Amino acid sequence: MRSVKVLFALTTLAVLTGQTLRPQAFPPDLVLDPSHLRGESRQGPWSLAAPEGAEGEFLRQQRWQLPTPMSPKTAHAFLYRPRGDGPFRLAVIAHASTENALRRAQMPQPEYRSLAAFLVARGFAVLVPERLGHGATGGGYLEDQGGCENADYSNSGHETAVQIALAEQAMRGQAFIRKDGVVVIGHSAGGWGALDLASRRLDGISAIIVFAPGRGGHADDVPGKVCAADKLIKTAEEFGGRARIPVTWLVADNDSYFPPKFSSELADSFRRGGGKVSFAVLPVVGSEGHAMAETEDGVNIASRELDRALKPPAPATAKKP
Repeated sequence: MRSVKVLFALTTLAVLTGQTLRPQAFPPDLVLDPSHLRGESRQGPWSLAAPEGAEGEFLRQQRWQLPTPMSPKTAHAFLYRPRGDGPFRLAVIAHASTENALRRAQMPQPEYRSLAAFLVARGFAVLVPERLGHGATGGGYLEDQGGCENADYSNSGHETAVQIALAEQAMRGQAFIRKDGVVVIGHSAGGWGALDLASRRLDGISAIIVFAPGRGGHADDVPGKVCAADKLIKTAEEFGGRARIPVTWLVADNDSYFPPKFSSELADSFRRGGGKVSFAVLPVVGSEGHAMAETEDGVNIASRELDRALKPPAPATAKKP
């Protein structure tokens, strides 16, 4: 059923845009090279990244176009930078999502300005890519988890991770970006994709930070209700079983999408699988803690944990003979 829906969406998009959109088949480890792209360019994802206009006054905010798994479709993104030419460490922020198609279409392009300001002040260039099926980027929604009865949280996480990886590698090919010390920060569904990313072989990523990661929260628009919660917990353990990158897992005390008790169970499952996790429940943030990553108050509350996770990895020391 899911493949039929995706095929229908791709066909409709092709009719509307006059383009042939080709889903890409990426290997499980997500190590991307030019052979994995079927679009017009065979130079690698970095060659398809380009600025759309001049820099703005706020943190040098600039719009960029990035490659997607559906060539030649590109995605919108915001880039923020410190002053100077760099090279800067890169932080990629993966936004939240929803299974509601109308809400996705109406989503404003994610900016995460407070979080971006926090990161730029610490020397990071910050990329906020908009994934397929959302807002102005549009296109086919590849992250569909399915209904509660047939929820496929593994595939939805993988599809999110592929798009994060493409954006990260496209930007890491720029001259003003360092090749190492990359940090991926995921929020909600973006965090779920980041957990899958933690289990992949991606050189250059040193840490992953997730704000209330998960899928299926607010099932039937009911606070605290998670769609197919057992499947989500089981998939978290599977992600942890392959995890290679340390994860900092943050949740606000008043998060109604993935409340602290449930988030703790998810983190424990990821850890039980073998993943390395630092889990923290943070104080109440505003009226809905799930928005912590998007607000200045939320970023301030999370600042101590963020600073700890953002520290560059210690250089390897040679063993004495």
